[in-house]
Amino acid sequence: MNAFRLSGWFAGAGLVAAAVAAAPIAGFPPKLQPADLVLRDAVIATLDPLQPQVQALAVRGGRILALGSDEAIARYVGKDTRVLDLHGAFVTPGFIEGHGHLLETGRSLMELNVGNAPDWDAIVAMVKAAVAKAKPGEWIVGHGWQQAKWNKVPQPDVDGLPLPATLDAVSPDNPVLLEHASGHGVYVNALALKLAGITDRTPDPVGGTIVRDAHGHAIGMLRDTAADPVYAVYRRYLATLPPRELEARRERALRLAMQNEIGKGITTFVDMGEDFRTVAWLKQQAGSGFPLRLYVNVNGESVADLDGHLADYRTVGYADDHFNVRGVGEILADGALGTRSAWLLEPYSDAPAITGKNVTPMDEIAQIARIAARDGFQLSVHAIGDRANRETLDLFQKLFTEDPAAHALRWRIEHAQHLAPSDIPRFAQLGVIASMQSIHACSDAPMVIPRLGGQRAREGAYAWHSLIESGAMVLDGTDTPVEDTNPIPNFYCGVTRAYGHGKTFFPEQAKTRMQELRSYTLDNAYAIFEEHELGSLSPGKRADIDVFSGNLLTLPADDILRTRVLYTLVGGRIVYQRPGAEQWRGGQSFPPMPEFNHVE
Repeated sequence: MNAFRLSGWFAGAGLVAAAVAAAPIAGFPPKLQPADLVLRDAVIATLDPLQPQVQALAVRGGRILALGSDEAIARYVGKDTRVLDLHGAFVTPGFIEGHGHLLETGRSLMELNVGNAPDWDAIVAMVKAAVAKAKPGEWIVGHGWQQAKWNKVPQPDVDGLPLPATLDAVSPDNPVLLEHASGHGVYVNALALKLAGITDRTPDPVGGTIVRDAHGHAIGMLRDTAADPVYAVYRRYLATLPPRELEARRERALRLAMQNEIGKGITTFVDMGEDFRTVAWLKQQAGSGFPLRLYVNVNGESVADLDGHLADYRTVGYADDHFNVRGVGEILADGALGTRSAWLLEPYSDAPAITGKNVTPMDEIAQIARIAARDGFQLSVHAIGDRANRETLDLFQKLFTEDPAAHALRWRIEHAQHLAPSDIPRFAQLGVIASMQSIHACSDAPMVIPRLGGQRAREGAYAWHSLIESGAMVLDGTDTPVEDTNPIPNFYCGVTRAYGHGKTFFPEQAKTRMQELRSYTLDNAYAIFEEHELGSLSPGKRADIDVFSGNLLTLPADDILRTRVLYTLVGGRIVYQRPGAEQWRGGQSFPPMPEFNHVE
């Protein structure tokens, strides 16, 4: 092409370009879709590295439409858009309860809350008042007691536990079942023992302990599997009630639990174990609408039933992703530190004859693990003591060698509270998730060193920082109803490890603020295969959102406990609004939450 032709071509191209620029093009620029909801004037921590903090966001069709400045997001406001001016409030992805027990939480809200009692005498008084309102034969059920928190040791006692005379005296005709706060033991009266067929001559079962006095008499304290006969007879009692009453109880427990969760900022709940019948019932309920998302693990079934039917219950994305079933657990490798049934490599420092309990035989856990791997299910194993964790890691390592595809199933160890130093890097090496609960460290702190001794506690108790530094994923949750599901005290403990009015529990193991936020959101989402849908605020992801009164990333530590949930949104819908939230203004403060009052 010669110079003349080339220059003429450019000139012609310029004329064409000018003509195109002058003419309107249909559909360009595209018209912005109006949002259903806009949040503005906020501090929004997105956990999206492309836009880590923004001022406003728009929601349409249950998903994040756009994020940016107030000015940029104002373009998405249409005539039907609801606009919430948040006056500087702190916004995060919706918090995910990483380990809880949903229906047990609801039932605990319907039972005697003996966890609030200052001592054994107060618990007996609560039972006496309940008996006065009950019919003979009706069970009296309570939850949440912990002898380490009583303000005085009952006299006489066995290892800090009361003898049964006072409880038997106020309830001779009503069986009593009082569940320990950890869920790893119950205290029952003489009538409940009789109905369960437990006598002084009954041997300890595998994985459990019948606590006895100096004369060999069962006092009513049953640890771990020793409580199974009492639960069985209680279930038989419930089966005698009218079906309509039973259904009403179950529906009320579910409703109370879900209201409790969304009121505290929980948008997704990981339920750590329901049997097949309950899973089917929950799925039916989800079809009618849940205010939050539920990820359910299957538990409570025999190995044979799991082998034959587990795959039938797999559910992914049901009810607009409000109901998922793709996990098995939590399978109990051991018990709890508070009941000295956590399985340890060396004896308890304050009980040299005890090393804890292997609750579910490891061979049985291996059978369950192989079934889970075959059917493509996540497996969650409860392990608190250092031996329980080592045995579980050894089992996972063996099975991953047998079946490398199981690596992709994101298997977890629940609690992982006390680790031998040499086992800490194995979580990352094996790709095993450490599903932990920050609040346990602060509420357990007064009794960890007496149980384990200073060196074991320092090297491996609630070793969040060491696990994260090694490359492991550390989740968060509360184990509700073992602890209150409220994430604020949990967040506070995670970043301070403070307890007991100024004390700290090995603070070098604390998380950073961002690590704690990530544990509760994006990491918990990954652990339930939802990281592409939940856990961060990015265009296209589901609009599960929390609005807090204070900036959890920058507040002085002591002010974290003054923070409250203002709004909880699931799929862009406001499912909880704190009374007066629309009148809230930045700088307003709430009273601090009470001191931790629980021990695992």
